[in-house]
Amino acid sequence: MSANHRERAIRRVTLAGSAVNVALVAFKLAAGVVGCSAAMVADAVHSLSDLLTDAVVLVFVHISEKPEDADHDYGHGKYETMASAIIGMVLLVVGAALCFDGLARIASVAAGGSLAQPGAIALVAALASIALKEWAYRFTARAGRRLGSPAVVANAWHHRSDALSSVGTAMGIGGAIALGCRWTVLDPIAAVIVSLLIIWQAVRQVRQAGDELLEKSLPDDAEGRIRRLALEEPGVSDVHHLRTRRIGSSVAMEMHLRMDGRTPLAEAHAHATAIERRLRMEFGPHTLISLHMEPLKPAQGQPDGNAAG
Repeated sequence: MSANHRERAIRRVTLAGSAVNVALVAFKLAAGVVGCSAAMVADAVHSLSDLLTDAVVLVFVHISEKPEDADHDYGHGKYETMASAIIGMVLLVVGAALCFDGLARIASVAAGGSLAQPGAIALVAALASIALKEWAYRFTARAGRRLGSPAVVANAWHHRSDALSSVGTAMGIGGAIALGCRWTVLDPIAAVIVSLLIIWQAVRQVRQAGDELLEKSLPDDAEGRIRRLALEEPGVSDVHHLRTRRIGSSVAMEMHLRMDGRTPLAEAHAHATAIERRLRMEFGPHTLISLHMEPLKPAQGQPDGNAAG
């Protein structure tokens, strides 16, 4: 898939999610005000934060798709990772704010205060939000995995966090309506539980983005696949000094390979090309690969003159 086609696909799925967010922000804010539901107003603010992260995805993915230039020999893929980190931090702030608000309302009730009983329109808005945001999560996550975009996958989880927030809101509003004013505290209790789920997902997302920005190696199973694919090439007897990392949606790797030192240069080049082709079939066409060919050590049957590395 070309960079332009990938960027267009990301733009389409992100704008589709934005359309859902715009409709929900307007409906939830109106329902929260008319239905006297502070939880629904907070839920509308959460949906508004989704619009901000949609903008982050569109801007940063556009930058990340720029080709290599004189100042960026490895491209601009890390901008997409930065977008994922920013979305995670926004999620963390939203989750913490919802948690603080819920705890404050619980403390108010415990101190003898009371909360207004929400209206039915607030419950309708919460149920609509659950359905629409879960739908947005599914089509966004599916596109993100297909396009290999961590920023789009991160944005999908922001959609799901909004759906989870609406689950808590619906439970609280529904409980308050069904059980009466004495049980309006169910709303903030549910909101706190959901906010903790949002915070957990946000921390996980920021940690993953941080690992990529700090050049963390690929998982052991991925490095094992790299070694196996390289050793499948006839004549390659050893793989060492393997180094791996992620650059946005792409993978970068470098390694040293041992072959018979008497192998002609053209033949060694053909083996290296075959290995690169196999690795790109496994990890994607934009995989960055650096191979260093070395002759066998004397202990492996090579004359002393062929030793190197």
